[in-house]
Amino acid sequence: MKLGYTIIYVPDVSATLLFFEQAFGLKRRFLHESGTYGELEIGATTLSFAAHELIVNFRGGYVRVDESPQPLGIEIGLVTADVEPAHALALGVGARELSPPTPKPWGQIVSYLRTPEGILVELCTPVSP
Repeated sequence: MKLGYTIIYVPDVSATLLFFEQAFGLKRRFLHESGTYGELEIGATTLSFAAHELIVNFRGGYVRVDESPQPLGIEIGLVTADVEPAHALALGVGARELSPPTPKPWGQIVSYLRTPEGILVELCTPVSP
């Protein structure tokens, strides 16, 4: 078993892809011509976004990340050598700060942001062995 992809349902797939490109320097892999599904290049797997109307495979509804006043209990962790400028750049293109870059006892620098859609993002330096 291996992780194939992660999909986050958002109100505007194109805007979400653009934010991740501008804020974090990630590259767009694909945007469907309908604008309802897109992917970012992140290595062996994909980080994908889909329009809310595509979530039809189960009943009972779900919590929309863009309507939740608090971050959902799931995050995207992005590793960078320099958290402070990455954090500032994300804020400059529309992210909301939850926690500024903070040194942790185990040696990492970690910050938390919410994207304009409400997605929780952790920016962190690599973990030292």
